[in-house]
Amino acid sequence: MFDKLSEKITDSLQKLTGRGARLTEAAKTEALKEVRLALLEADVNYKIVKHFLAKVSDRISVLDGIKTITPGQHVIKIVYEELTELMGSAHQALDFKGPPPHVIMLVGLQGSGKTTTAAKLAVYLKKQGRRTFLVPADVARPAAVHQLTVLAGEAGSAVYAPQPGQDPVAIVDSAMIEAARLNCDSVIVDTAGRLTVDAPLMKELAEIKKRARPREILLVADAMTGQEAVTIAKDFDERLSLSGVILSKMEGDARAGAAMSMRAAVGKPLKFIGTGEKLDALEPFHPDRTASLILGMGDVLTLIEKSRETLDQEEQQAYVKKFQKGEFTLSDLRDQFRSLKKIGTVQSILGMIPGLGKLKKLTESTPDSGELKKMEAMIDSMTREERSHVEILDASRRRRIARGSGTTVAEVNNLIKTFSELKRIMKTMSKSNFNPNVIRQFFG
Repeated sequence: MFDKLSEKITDSLQKLTGRGARLTEAAKTEALKEVRLALLEADVNYKIVKHFLAKVSDRISVLDGIKTITPGQHVIKIVYEELTELMGSAHQALDFKGPPPHVIMLVGLQGSGKTTTAAKLAVYLKKQGRRTFLVPADVARPAAVHQLTVLAGEAGSAVYAPQPGQDPVAIVDSAMIEAARLNCDSVIVDTAGRLTVDAPLMKELAEIKKRARPREILLVADAMTGQEAVTIAKDFDERLSLSGVILSKMEGDARAGAAMSMRAAVGKPLKFIGTGEKLDALEPFHPDRTASLILGMGDVLTLIEKSRETLDQEEQQAYVKKFQKGEFTLSDLRDQFRSLKKIGTVQSILGMIPGLGKLKKLTESTPDSGELKKMEAMIDSMTREERSHVEILDASRRRRIARGSGTTVAEVNNLIKTFSELKRIMKTMSKSNFNPNVIRQFFG
């Protein structure tokens, strides 16, 4: 979601880092103009953009005398800090203070993804060791109760079974009793939505809030709607006093404006983002990590967290040693791609590792899953010697590999180019002051 914004901002700021010790007023003005256009194209509210750039400009104006790094690098540092502040400074965790059960009430318009998000949140909380209980309080939408019941089974969560004809408030009353009986410490209430914010909906939600006394009232908003999501958040907050927001469908082609504007415009933290259709595709929102991604600085912390959940740590330790010695081969690359597919797309993974973001472009020519299958097929069509020594892959061998894998010679060439570029970057990092602990942490 942040790819286009990241590319435009990093391109404009990188022009400043090569200017050495001198940073002219004209150069600063041009760079900030490009940043402004990038933010507006990403659908960030123009008032927020104006305020953001004013703060950045004020801080840049005192760069005279900076000796430790170039002025251009310091500008990037300033933009990073201000982006982080704009989006909320730090992740806002859920409130689990006081005795259980802790009630989380999900609200939002129809079609925003509340029901699926309720199940995703249950999966997330289960990983934190909590006992979850899902409450289907949406009786307005046909099949909503059945949908949440099915999703609860997939999420491994207990779920309340409403009686025929029960109204939403009665469902919540009975569900609270049932949750206490089952000793569940986290109750997630899926409420009804409408096409627009209307009085009957708000009256119903206000009554549920009064009965359930939720610790959290989270708006589930569709990121695809851009600034409209911010407007919706304001409407719900005025009536219910939200504790935070979850943006669904962040994996789509939507612009980044809603995520970047939410805290500044509404005054409520963005707590989670939905990054896919699967039930484990809900991630805590970290303003600092997001700012790092936008500026092309990677997001190693998130990658470490994901890798520790999904990858075999002993195997990854062995890979680290090969990585550090420069002994990895195409066989290792294939095995790593198979492992990393458990974490996310190749593009998203490369974007999280500092220094490897530019490799994303090498994998964007085809859909990610199809590209990986082709790469695996091509590597499988090679002999053991060819996988270990790509320099022996002449035209004749490449034609044979293409025939054996059902691909083209051009695709085989692209695979070898990708692998060679990866080795080149790794070799460059090993000779620079790149910290190998980053990779070591990533793999365990």
